[in-house]
Amino acid sequence: MFHIDALSRKPIYEQIVEQIERFVLTGLLKPGEQIPSVRSLSIELSINPNTIQKAYSELDARGIIRSVPGKGCFICENAPAVLTEHKRGKLSDLTRTIEELALAGIEKKEIEECVEKAYANILRKGEAGE
Repeated sequence: MFHIDALSRKPIYEQIVEQIERFVLTGLLKPGEQIPSVRSLSIELSINPNTIQKAYSELDARGIIRSVPGKGCFICENAPAVLTEHKRGKLSDLTRTIEELALAGIEKKEIEECVEKAYANILRKGEAGE
């Protein structure tokens, strides 16, 4: 389920956070569903438990998971909505990037083709069950 790129410049805990967020957005992890314990994920990925705990703490702070003492960590009921709203905030970044591309002479059609390709990739991955 999880894939850690040890050669990535991105810290391992951030890779875990991003993957859990992606799993929630794609429906692989559903609201109310329990996620692996720190200990089990640590063993599965051969990663220090403190790294997993750091990722889980970040997810908890973002309102994506909640910890139930003695039971484990669960996906929050409103996690998909929280993530969607967070991602929607990136639209202003996208607008600035498009403005920079336009100033650099990139044609609108090329930008539109890039957007279409991104959506096609998501559909393809969804159909392939990735």
